[in-house]
Amino acid sequence: MTLHDTPLSPAGADRTFQVDLRGLVDLLSHHLYSSPRVYLRELLQNAVDALTARHGLEPGAPADTFGIRLYADGSVVRVEDDGVGLTEDDVHTFLATIGRSSKRAERIAEQRAEFIGQFGIGLLSCFLVADEIHVLSRSARTSDAPVVEWRGRGDGSYTVRTLPSSAHPRPGTTVTLTPRVDAGEWTRPAQVHALARHFGSLLRHPVTFDDGTGGSGASVNPEPAPWAGTYPTPGARSRALAAYGEETFGFTPLDTIELDLPAVGLKGIACVLPEAVPAGRRHGHRVHVKGMLLSEQAEEILPEWAFFVRCVVDAESLRPTASRESLYEDDTLVAVRDALAERLRAWIARTAASDPDLLGRFLQAHHLAVKSLAVHDDEILRMLLPWLPFETTDGHATLDEFARTHRTVLVTSSVEEFRQVAAIASAAGLGVVNGGYTYDRELVHRLPEIRPEVSVADLDPATLTAHLDPVDRETELAAAAYLALARDALAVFDCDVALRTFQPASAPALLLDSREARHERTRSQLAREQQGGLWGDILGHLRQEAPRAQLILNQLNPLVRTAVGIDEPELARTSAEALYGQAAMLSRRPLRPAESSLINRSFLDLLAHALRKDS
Repeated sequence: MTLHDTPLSPAGADRTFQVDLRGLVDLLSHHLYSSPRVYLRELLQNAVDALTARHGLEPGAPADTFGIRLYADGSVVRVEDDGVGLTEDDVHTFLATIGRSSKRAERIAEQRAEFIGQFGIGLLSCFLVADEIHVLSRSARTSDAPVVEWRGRGDGSYTVRTLPSSAHPRPGTTVTLTPRVDAGEWTRPAQVHALARHFGSLLRHPVTFDDGTGGSGASVNPEPAPWAGTYPTPGARSRALAAYGEETFGFTPLDTIELDLPAVGLKGIACVLPEAVPAGRRHGHRVHVKGMLLSEQAEEILPEWAFFVRCVVDAESLRPTASRESLYEDDTLVAVRDALAERLRAWIARTAASDPDLLGRFLQAHHLAVKSLAVHDDEILRMLLPWLPFETTDGHATLDEFARTHRTVLVTSSVEEFRQVAAIASAAGLGVVNGGYTYDRELVHRLPEIRPEVSVADLDPATLTAHLDPVDRETELAAAAYLALARDALAVFDCDVALRTFQPASAPALLLDSREARHERTRSQLAREQQGGLWGDILGHLRQEAPRAQLILNQLNPLVRTAVGIDEPELARTSAEALYGQAAMLSRRPLRPAESSLINRSFLDLLAHALRKDS
């Protein structure tokens, strides 16, 4: 039996779509699923749904009365269940019709909350490994139900016939596949057993596997989910959950967080990673639906900031996508994600209040994740901000430690700005925090909410310059000629030059030049070059007095004291350029091409001068 083309309709009459069933089979079986291995998951899902329906018919039957049996000996793969079975009408509805609406299909759709998948569509995945699917089924709805046989082939054809009851003595369904030669990778006995364990280890119905060697069937899911077990002590439960997390994810969790959302029937654990992960890199999570593994890479189950955990959950009410390899983004998933986020927040709060040692190890590894959470969560901010580590002029310290010695906290806007000023600011007794890392500047500015006695301000170059001691008038006058030559040499970089004294004396010069100032100067330069036309009008309105960079020479440094005494103009200019280049490199910011050229030129000029002097 095949799906034939419908005859041509009269002009203006309704027409039906012509369906290439072979092409549809290929689309569903080869393009809907990510890997051929899902064929076994689909067979297990069909069996579980059939058992669920059977328990609906016989609610008083013990849970382990009905089960699933797998068989694979290298020549066939067989999945047998004690489920509700199929009538001949069911066979035509589920297996011989794709996409047709019917009253029965509508009723089944209303009951989908009780089931994992949809029998007919999922069964087509078996064409990934076999050219023919053989189904024997006997319905449990009536005691005299006949056995129905369905044979489907990859070319889109199928046959249906009824058989005597002896062909399938008990209610249930048996699906048999004869694997293709090229499908051996997925149908070898050991692989079938491994796939069954992989997808079905948390199933609530007993599942056994037989490899045809004559031994008794091995249990695929001998133990219940660890969170469903009972333990003599809380410590034993904690160790069992941690052991399961280590077996599942391959690392020893820093801690395990139990997840329990009764409203959607979700249970599971979140395992706290023992080491930091790159910012923004999200780990996939293992999500089971009614015990069946749905996905190992379900990022959507937790919010983006929760990259410090990996979780494994089993839920009743989450909705799979058509391929049943990820979760459908709907209101239920949003609510679950929010609720799980609350569980993680509660764990952080509980740890902060009761286990400072664990909190310290957690923050050491995952301070970035906590900072990202604290930015948007006032409760976490109040609890943890004083304990979060930051880079400061006192080294890496918590804000609580830093605020004890610095009632005024200054914060830089970039990493390069911090590196420019750190040594000088520390020597001057200023408390500066590096605000250039993600979230840091915003969080430091919120410190007064937790410590009202502390004030926070952005570091301004004028603030630092004010803490540098001026030189005496005689020294300033003696250096005036050198400073004038230096300013002229560095005018191309919009850089002023001043002479001060500051610690440490080993630092010859300090370059104060923020990223914003450089951008403003670049924009002003562009405005000067575009005097006419549309760009000139636009940039002319944006133009403002661009802040200049400042090269602060340290009179306490012996090299600087020698340099300001140079009376040879060209050598003076070269020394000023060399001091500028050295200060720019110490700032660790990217050098502009002109600055790189200046550093090379000044070095060669000084080397040439030294060689001429020696000769």
